[in-house]
Amino acid sequence: MTSYKLLFSGLWTSGRSSWINQLHGGVSGRCRSSSSFSPRVCIVGGGPAGFYTAQHLIRARQDAVVDIYERLPVPFGLVRFGVAPDHPEVKNVMNTFTQTAKLSRCSFYGNVNVGKDVSVEELQQAYHAVVLSYGAEGNRTMGVPGEDLAGVHSAKDFVGWYNGLPSCRKLSPDLGCETAVILGQGNVALDIARILLSPIDLLKKTDITQPALEALAESRVRRVLIVGRRGPIQIACTIKELREMVKLPDTRPEMLAADFEGVAEALKDVPRPRKRLTELLVKTALEAPDEKEQERRRKASRSWAFRFYRSPVEILTSPEGTRAAGIRLAVNRLEGSGEGARAVLTSEVEDVACGLIISSIGYKSISIDPSVPFDNRKAVVPNEMGRVQQAAGLYCSGWVKTGPTGVIATTMNNSFDTARSLMDDIDSGTLDVSAVKPGAQSIRGLLETRANVMFLQE
Repeated sequence: MTSYKLLFSGLWTSGRSSWINQLHGGVSGRCRSSSSFSPRVCIVGGGPAGFYTAQHLIRARQDAVVDIYERLPVPFGLVRFGVAPDHPEVKNVMNTFTQTAKLSRCSFYGNVNVGKDVSVEELQQAYHAVVLSYGAEGNRTMGVPGEDLAGVHSAKDFVGWYNGLPSCRKLSPDLGCETAVILGQGNVALDIARILLSPIDLLKKTDITQPALEALAESRVRRVLIVGRRGPIQIACTIKELREMVKLPDTRPEMLAADFEGVAEALKDVPRPRKRLTELLVKTALEAPDEKEQERRRKASRSWAFRFYRSPVEILTSPEGTRAAGIRLAVNRLEGSGEGARAVLTSEVEDVACGLIISSIGYKSISIDPSVPFDNRKAVVPNEMGRVQQAAGLYCSGWVKTGPTGVIATTMNNSFDTARSLMDDIDSGTLDVSAVKPGAQSIRGLLETRANVMFLQE
């Protein structure tokens, strides 16, 4: 509790008179007075989408007052808990978010679980507008027998474990096996592979959590397979992430030449960014390296590889039937070409012995309140330019708006678009801001009543 209080008093108050709210053992931001006719906007979610939305609203309207409510005790969401610890440059955006949070018209309230502690309808009564920016808390499941066995983890949980996400601190993955299999070939999959195989001296220079560092120091994982259902031309990672794998110290790539048949010929019709990525992949897999690289690979004690045209069909169990001991993969064929190609299972299967399986096939948003429209098939809040359909005064931004896609810059543009839609509605009169709204004052009263919340003045 003390650490949270110190963090927020320094981060949010910047020397001004402030309140620290103990919400279910957590803390919140500063209370402040403002014009009674100021548009009061509530943002649900303190990750990148939430802060980018707040930033744009506050910069564009000098009278806007924004309160951010977050389920976790601390802000910044996936930037804090989802970015690989050896990518500190990506986390620099937290400095921008901190500047937004320091503004007198922005407050952060941590450890408030919207949908449980307070409903969206209650937020709508307290604010002129509510923006849903809570991201993608759920995991896409593989839908195969055995995926609930010990030794099988979602990428979200595994990443949360090494980044210190409170809900994942007790994960304790078993790293006592030689081979790990990661399902999915996006940037998150490569982040996990890199963390599993990185020399411990490199990890010590990052902000990885101490328990994860100690576990990885004792890890016996020496081989990581990164499995995808389609081919090299459809791989989902970026060239930056691939280069990092290729150059990772004390590792060597071990690909299957058969996975690259016909790829070189197909590249002539591929867009340039995709072409450059695939060419690096082909070069790494098939071309003989120079003497220096040959020597480096020869001395490497660990290996990694992409396995293409494979889909999981079953997790194989240990003799006692409680742990994962391997994975059965179906060999696929592709129908169509380019990025629109579709993987089709064949009757051929292959078994891979492994003790650690990580599913990195994507996050998904979930419904947090029955009063909010939600498309269960697409796992998004149905919207038009961020305006929630058939719900006046309700908006959405980030992954709950579009699905889990893109990078930080994608989320920024997505969130700015939602903020512009909201401001356009205020300017046109579609969103009525003439009535006085109590904002956080009303919500604090509700939380005090329901959760024995205490307010402490600094």
